[in-house]
Amino acid sequence: YDITNHNALNPEVGSRRQFDDLVEGLARLGMGQILDIVPNHMCVESGDNHWWLDVMENGPSSPYASFFDIDWNPVKRELKNKVLIPILGDQYGAVLESGELHLVYSEGAFHLCYYEHTFPIIPKTYVSILSYRLEELEQSIGEENTRYQELLSIMTALDHLPPYTETDPDRIVERYREKEIVKRRLCLLYRESREIATFIEGNLAVFNGTAGEPRSFDLLDDLLRQQVYRLSHWRVATEEINYRRFFDINSLGAIRMEDPAVFAETHRMIFDLIREGIISGLRIDHIDGLYDPAEYLDRL
Repeated sequence: YDITNHNALNPEVGSRRQFDDLVEGLARLGMGQILDIVPNHMCVESGDNHWWLDVMENGPSSPYASFFDIDWNPVKRELKNKVLIPILGDQYGAVLESGELHLVYSEGAFHLCYYEHTFPIIPKTYVSILSYRLEELEQSIGEENTRYQELLSIMTALDHLPPYTETDPDRIVERYREKEIVKRRLCLLYRESREIATFIEGNLAVFNGTAGEPRSFDLLDDLLRQQVYRLSHWRVATEEINYRRFFDINSLGAIRMEDPAVFAETHRMIFDLIREGIISGLRIDHIDGLYDPAEYLDRL
């Protein structure tokens, strides 16, 4: 079980029942179990890491931004308040113009897909997608159409969202609340209006460009430049990456375990399992990669 995934033991998905069966079986044999944990890093390449995805959508304003060891103000100015993600198999321009980067819509939100990788699009930048060909939509369904008016209202709400660089706590709370409300409104509008759904799908097709026509990717390129993450060729990781990794493995992002808040959140499930008598012992892996191994052991 991935201890960072707090749904791993959710009885609704059957995992907890299977886990309990395992524990009971061990107890009948007079056995216990040791949990292997890695406290100094976690996988950031999987779409299952909700903390990392939250950072990719909300940047420095994410409550999890301080969990990861990210340099938000690196020497390379283009990366200020951004995170370099070196996963591309070729130079960014070549990958972009080959059509390997795809913009998709799902349940009120837009995402960027690159093979098995998925990245969120900042809600405030949805306007770039929704405003494209807007005049054509107005001419097609009419300015007074209620669904068209709702789309305009959604775009206005998106325009007024605080930026992802916001540091004021009240404004951050406002941003989180309002962006999720906007997503729900867009999801409902997409489901209820065939015209709006067709309009959005048509815009996505344009943004995703046409292989062999370099200028057709300008819209997607402009959109990606507004995101928290900056995708790059994997070979530039050593020189330009601005988050601490486990050795040189880009998919394993280091976490700031020396921060008491990070320690408490990452160990919450572990301590629950210990209190319930499910875990008999811990094996701690890669402890030498921690900022202060002795302090960590004392706290544990």
